[in-house]
Amino acid sequence: MNQPLDGVRVLDLTRLLPGAYATLLLADLGADVVKVEDPRGGDGMRSLATAGGRRPYFELLNRNKRSVTLDLRSPDAAAVVDALCAKADVVVESFRPSTARRLGVNAATLHARHPHLVCASISGFGQTGPYGERAAHDINYQALAGLLLPGGSGTLRMPGPLVGDIGAAMQAAIRILAALLQRGRSGAGSIVDVSIHDAAMAWAMFPTTDELANACYTIYETADGQWLALGALEPKFWTGFCERIGRPDLTPLQHAQGEERARVLREVQDVMRRRTRDEWLAAFADADVCLSAIYTPEEVAADPHVVAVRLKPDATDAGTVRVPAHSSSADKDRSKGGPALGADTDAVLEAAGIDAAQRARLRANGVL
Repeated sequence: MNQPLDGVRVLDLTRLLPGAYATLLLADLGADVVKVEDPRGGDGMRSLATAGGRRPYFELLNRNKRSVTLDLRSPDAAAVVDALCAKADVVVESFRPSTARRLGVNAATLHARHPHLVCASISGFGQTGPYGERAAHDINYQALAGLLLPGGSGTLRMPGPLVGDIGAAMQAAIRILAALLQRGRSGAGSIVDVSIHDAAMAWAMFPTTDELANACYTIYETADGQWLALGALEPKFWTGFCERIGRPDLTPLQHAQGEERARVLREVQDVMRRRTRDEWLAAFADADVCLSAIYTPEEVAADPHVVAVRLKPDATDAGTVRVPAHSSSADKDRSKGGPALGADTDAVLEAAGIDAAQRARLRANGVL
């Protein structure tokens, strides 16, 4: 089945998570993503291996992409980048603004040379402002966005999901798609500027779990040391939950405050510890109350819903687009992981007009 981005070429000059996830979203929609990596080791995620030697983060974020090695710091790289850009529709880079300018891969430079390109920059703090050249990672963006403030316990906590990185990747993918749509109307490319710090700040407008948490929206330990998650925010769900655990008297106390709120939570915790996780799941099997088990990665991979909705071309209805599930590192069923470093260098550069003699010279000089 044809995918929406079939025929779209994306040149991925990024490193680590935000750019890799942005271009993964495009690859899952059918784009041909060419990942440009440093000849000396490639993307830093290649080194994040497990004890068994697998590289789940790299494999997950770079499946269905092609890898080309190119030392962007070499003066000889400019002509290669130029040739690759001539064949591309989208270029994505994730350097600090001054680094991108020094390498000649900043959006303004590339777009001026190739007006048809959608040129996307994913940087920590955007192209302007006093923090533009500051080094940072997701924990820093979350800290500066006010997302690491103490919770209800009064203690600081380490962040969970990398919401700045992931949010920026999704913003970049959406804006790239919009720019491609606009190019289809006008014929001209454009520049996309995404700040990870801005993406993190976008999360600050939403309530946190600490603000929501009470007896109706929290996690409960069961008799066997397992856990259940309850999300009974709406009164109908809380009512059904209280009835099913034999405590209808707690129904009016869904949003109790102060000491009464703490008392309700303790009493529900006591009830939930009287049965095992599976016993509770069986008791709620036909109940509509937003109760679920807290899965391990292995349980996620074996979950019947996850198994059922994986992409199966022969089961996909005509006109329906379904991207592969972003499954856990425990999943052994992915059809294709990330590419070997530089595996596609010759094929991609040949198609871009860099012949064998030129490639041999570039290799001899350490550029490829």
